[in-house]
Amino acid sequence: MATSQSATEQAKAKSNSALNSPVTEKAVEAAHHAVDAVASKAAVAEDTLRKTAASSQETLSHKQEEIKQQLQMSYSKTRELAAQNPLATAGIAFAAGVLLTALLRRN
Repeated sequence: MATSQSATEQAKAKSNSALNSPVTEKAVEAAHHAVDAVASKAAVAEDTLRKTAASSQETLSHKQEEIKQQLQMSYSKTRELAAQNPLATAGIAFAAGVLLTALLRRN
């Protein structure tokens, strides 16, 4: 039992001396520098991504508002045209109905 304890103590002593060696310290320092470099690059990438997302949201919101206005104008023009030409409106509605019926009966 005394030999196994002394073997364990010797293994721990070797392990501790390996952890305090200059090569280990250099490796640890290099690993820390690598992690710090990756972290800073990730922070920059995250910042860029957040700015791009905010810009895209603003652009989409602006485009959505433009499309709403265009649809409103088109709707108003269509209503105006239908009110000015009731006979043409009725003819177009009839033709659309005939076409739709023909397409639905086909299947």
